[in-house]
Amino acid sequence: MTGAQWRKSTKSGSNGGACVEVADNLPGAVLVRDTKDRDGGTLVFSPEAWRGFVAFAKTSR
Repeated sequence: MTGAQWRKSTKSGSNGGACVEVADNLPGAVLVRDTKDRDGGTLVFSPEAWRGFVAFAKTSR
């Protein structure tokens, strides 16, 4: 998507392993992709769904 500003997850390791990038600067959409395969596809979530996922992930440790 044009204009997406990608950032690497703070929970991603520095060893090139399981890394995720998120772009949450677009209105109405949060984009997620695999850092190792940036052209392999992008998941698109509503901001509400993304907030719910993040909240669940934080409480499910």
